[in-house]
Amino acid sequence: MNLQNPKLTEAPHRKVTKAIIPAAGLGTRFLPATKAMPKEMLTVVNKPIIQYALEEAYEAGIREFIIITGRGKAAMENHFDYPYELADTLQKKGKLAELESVTNILPKDARLYYTRQGEPLGLGHAVHCGHVITGDDPFVVILPDDILCRSNGNDLKAMIELYERTGQSVVLAEEVPLERTVNYGICDPSGPIVNGSMPIKGFVEKPKPEDAPSRCAIVGRYVLSARHRQYLANAKPGKGNEIQLTDAMAQVAATEGFQAYLQQNTRFDCGDKVGFQMANLYFAMQDPYIAPRLMPFLQETAAKFERRKEPREG
Repeated sequence: MNLQNPKLTEAPHRKVTKAIIPAAGLGTRFLPATKAMPKEMLTVVNKPIIQYALEEAYEAGIREFIIITGRGKAAMENHFDYPYELADTLQKKGKLAELESVTNILPKDARLYYTRQGEPLGLGHAVHCGHVITGDDPFVVILPDDILCRSNGNDLKAMIELYERTGQSVVLAEEVPLERTVNYGICDPSGPIVNGSMPIKGFVEKPKPEDAPSRCAIVGRYVLSARHRQYLANAKPGKGNEIQLTDAMAQVAATEGFQAYLQQNTRFDCGDKVGFQMANLYFAMQDPYIAPRLMPFLQETAAKFERRKEPREG
């Protein structure tokens, strides 16, 4: 794919309707489960991780989804495809609720595209792979590992509204402990928080605590102007010898300005085993069938494994 020096015609307040969803990772933290199944297809209660991402984005106004895949990811395409044999079987057996759950995963006006990231060259490269479809439009990037519960509104929708109001790109940010800055891209603020957002003058990819400009970490949601396309097309490998999305974002911040929107909802990092289990418990407790049956078990289990006040002897 050759998109060198693309000519941009983007209007600052163009409506955001496209999303790039990088999903080419190997999911090594979840081996052996991900040996033959994409990490994005691991289920939280009864839906795969990636479906939560698409539902959130559709609710925020996204209608075109560009999923960046890799080898062994065909299960994702099959999941969003129409299941003729299964649908016919469910129809004949009168299982209409189950039929609805597999035939209307996304509304009819949602369009899905798939393209492969041939080499694991970093998040910036994965995003660049989707630009053949986003063209000169602004776009959203969603990292499906991060599931947002949306109990306090849709953060992505608020981010899109902020972009369309200001013409400046937006990242979702969460305050993290100082010792964890080495795990995130960190925002470098240029002003105070006002109405849940703050201006950003730059970004630092996974800085040591002593080098971190703040504790505001980027957490899996981006609304980006088309200018990123130009920088990513000409990007050189950065930290970790990968093409870093934050490097392009830093260049855009210096020329167009940037905003960070402070997260309003609980986030579950489903790329981590603990976060994945937390997400399952949280969403299970929202289910009217599961919750009353699960709660006694959770209470009994918690009591059984509660730490003793005194250490064991012997």
